[in-house]
Order: sequence, then structure tokens, then C-alpha cells
Amino acid sequence: MDFDRVLEKCGNFGRFQFVILILYGYTNILSSLHYFSQTLITFTPEHWCSHNDLDGLSAEALRSIYSNVTHPSCTLLEGVVNGTAVEAADGETCENWIFERENGYESLTTELQWVCDKSHLAAVGQSFFFVGSVVGTITFGYLSDRIGRLPAMLMAALAGASGDFMTSFVYTLPWFAFSRFVSGLSTDTMYYLMYILVFEYLSPKRRTFGLNIILAFFYCFGLVTSPWAAIWIGNWRHYLWLASLPALGVLAYPLLICESAQWLLTKKRYDRAVQCLKWVAKFNGRQVEDSVFDEFVKQHREKVNEQRKLTTHEDTFMGMFRTPRLRRFTFTLLLKSVIITLSYDVINRNMEGLGTSPFKLFSYTSLNYLPAGCTILLLQNIIGRKGMACGALLVGGIITTVTGFLIAFLDPTENAVLLAIMIGLGRYGATVAYDAEIQYAAEIIPTSVRGAAVSNIHVVGLASSSLAFYVIYLARFYKPLPSIFISCLMFFGAALCLSLPETLHKKLPDNLVEGERFALNESWLYFPCFHKRRESLTKNDDNKSET
Repeated sequence: MDFDRVLEKCGNFGRFQFVILILYGYTNILSSLHYFSQTLITFTPEHWCSHNDLDGLSAEALRSIYSNVTHPSCTLLEGVVNGTAVEAADGETCENWIFERENGYESLTTELQWVCDKSHLAAVGQSFFFVGSVVGTITFGYLSDRIGRLPAMLMAALAGASGDFMTSFVYTLPWFAFSRFVSGLSTDTMYYLMYILVFEYLSPKRRTFGLNIILAFFYCFGLVTSPWAAIWIGNWRHYLWLASLPALGVLAYPLLICESAQWLLTKKRYDRAVQCLKWVAKFNGRQVEDSVFDEFVKQHREKVNEQRKLTTHEDTFMGMFRTPRLRRFTFTLLLKSVIITLSYDVINRNMEGLGTSPFKLFSYTSLNYLPAGCTILLLQNIIGRKGMACGALLVGGIITTVTGFLIAFLDPTENAVLLAIMIGLGRYGATVAYDAEIQYAAEIIPTSVRGAAVSNIHVVGLASSSLAFYVIYLARFYKPLPSIFISCLMFFGAALCLSLPETLHKKLPDNLVEGERFALNESWLYFPCFHKRRESLTKNDDNKSET
């Protein structure tokens, strides 16, 4: 009797799963507020070097006066003569600026005036955020396989919220960098640890629906509303309070859900695992005899003893590199994570200079999360995990290529709507690829190392996020270069997915021994939808032959 059969008796899609999915949704709201707060607090509006002759003038008047100046944002004026700017002598620099604030929103860059020769300061803070992401993902991933998924997730959420709250009180670069480092500790970690908990307690048939629809709705809600919340609050410091304080709600999680029973089994904590399963059964109103749990534990012990005879190594993440097939799967998942995460970050953060308010563009194009989640729901159980991953990257690459050339050859102010639509489609492709990737990776990786392996795969992807700003910088040489670069990565990633095994309708591996044998004789071009069609055609031919 395996875990899925016992969970079915306890209830694998009942009240307990409803509660854990709601908490997963709440975690997604926290994650969206946290991850993209980095973008919302550092939006830099249009600005001009201040001068007494410019006081009280409208943005249109300022643009007209500065029309003959090459760099109006950082060029100090001697004065204004007949409506034309007269530049100051060389060597003089701006000390104050006039900002065209979005509905009066005070961002970090406008309050601290981190523009022109100080524009790099915000980027330095962002880089420390990603350094924190790497450290946090490794640390909490390790803890998730040592002390459990639930306590590690709670610690990660509170660490990130503490960093955001600390950031709201800083005025200098050192403290800003430190607080962003602390904030980055929880980036994605609280999300994927909660994801693993839901993944392990949910019916295999319901995973695609539960995980992706909840993700699509709640993450979308957080992204769509956060820019408007920032504008309504009007100040980046107060917005960070809004983004951080709700994280205290995770302290209630242990009162409603329990630790991963599968993780407890891998740690040979059988009594605690049975307690968790009994809690699930009670929550779902199921009556399960103690003999069922006794038989399950007995068979699991026998299975562990048999596997212990086959290997002398304890299952660890590094153990995935000992055998050839698992080693290939692991390297492929690591590289795919780099491609998808870098593509996702570049596409989602490149919101300025496209003819539309970055707040509105970010909010409206975030609606793509709903159709992205529905796409995964409708197609993933038909074309398979590999087909979903491969197709999403291929379509995303095509959309990104087209968008890049439109940005290069069209005037953003005159084609703002078209560019917004293409940005939205690009985010749609990147979102489908990103959301499908975590479920695919979690299914390929054996249960015994799932927490550490998923965290390490994520940390490699997050490390690549620090390159996003350099990729965006390529536009200074040729506008579509970032899009061309990202689309090439996505095409390569689509081809890379062919080397991974299909996981749809298969018993997932519990340990490294099973992981090495998983989908052993499967072809690289195996897709469930085509395979079923070939089987159907073969049966029809056989029936005709018999007739």
C-alpha cells in the first residue's frame, strides 16, 4: 500500500485540501507583493534638472523647453531664454530635480533623488536582494529537508517581511542594501515550500487544477492590485508596510495544517506521519481503521530496508549526480531554471519607456496570469508536462521576438496600446513556462530530496536574475537586443525539455533508486497526446484486420 492509496482513504480532495489551497492562495498574494515590491518602489518617473525659471511649469512646458537638450534629466540650465533652455557651463551638475510623479506617488528614487550620477544606487540595492535570494533559498531549502517544510516556510516568510519592513526606514545605501538582502532571503522560498506541501497532500488527478488555478487567481490578484495600492497609499515606505505586515498571518498556518507526511516518512518519523494522516482523515470526516496505517507503515519499512540493501548512500541532493540518468535530469532542470527565470524577470521588469504609465502597464498586463493558469489547466493533462513546458517556451520565444522588433521600429507614444498588448502576451508566455516548470521539476525529483533539490534548482535560477538588468541594458546598443537574446534562450530551453521524461499518469519516484529508473525506456519525442492517438489508430487497424 503506497502513500497515494492511504491518502485516498483519508481524503485527497476534501475539506483539508480546501483549507491548504486557500492558505496556498494567501501565500501567493504575499509572494507577489514581496517579489515585485522591488520594482514598484524604484520606478523612476520622467524628470528634469531643476531651475528657478522652471518653477510651476507643466510637464508639457518642461518638455518643450528641454527639447533642444540631449540629456534633459541631468543637464543643469543657466536659464530659459524665449522658451529655450540655455545649458550651464561644463562641470556644473544638478542638485535638485523636478519629477513628473504618477498621481503624486513618492518612490524611493524620487524621495532620495537617486537619479543621474546616483542612479546606480538603486541597482546596487537590487543586486543585494538577489544575493539574499540565493542565500535564503539554499538555507531554507536545506532546513526544509532537516526540520520540515512547514517551519522552514514560516521562517522564510517572516524573514522576507522583516526585510521589507526594515527597508521602509532606510535613508542611506548601506542600510538599503542590507535590508534588501534580508528581504531577498524569502524570495520564492515561501512560495515553493508551500507548493510542495500542497503538492504532497493533493490528489494526483487534482494537482494541475488545484495548484495552477489557485496560483493564477491569487498571484494575479496580488500583481494587479499592488500598483494601484501603491498609488493610493502614495509613498513607497507606506507601501512596504502594506506588503510586509500581512505576512504575520502565516503564524496561523500550524493551527490549520500539518507537516508533510511524505517528508516525515523519509525521515523515519512514522508515528508523526500517521498522526498527520489521521488529522487529514478527521478534517475530511473520514473514518480510517488503525490497521490501514499499521499495514502502510509496515510495507514502507520493508520497502526502505530493501532499498537500503541496494545502496549504501543516504539520499541527498548531491546523490542525484552519482547516476547517469539522474545527473542528466538534474543538469537539464538547473539549466532550464536559469533560462525560464531570467526570461521571466526580464519580460516582467521591463515596463518603462513603452508609452504607457509603468504602474498601469504592470497592472493590466498582470491579468495574463488568469489565462496562463487556465492554459496549464486545460492543456497540461492532455499534452503532458513535457509538452506544456516545451510548447510554452516555444510560443513565448516567438512572441518575444515579435515584440522586440515592434519596439525597435514603432514610436512608443503612438503605438502604446499595441506595445502593451504584446508585452502582455510576452508575460503570458513567460508565466505559463514559469508556472509549469515548478510542477514538472517537483514531479521528476524524488520525494526524499525534493525540498533541497527544488530549492537548489531555484537558487541557480534566482542567481541568474541578477543578470536581468544587464540584459535590459543591451537595448542601449540596439533596442530589440534584449528580446532577441531572451527569445533565443527560450527556443533553446524548448529543445532542452525534450531530454526530460514525461511524468503524466506515472507513479512518481520516492527515492534516488526509483528516480534513476524512472521512465527508463522512454523516447525523447514521447508525448502522451500523440502516443494515445497512435495507440487508438493501431487498435482501429487491428479491428479492421480482424474484420
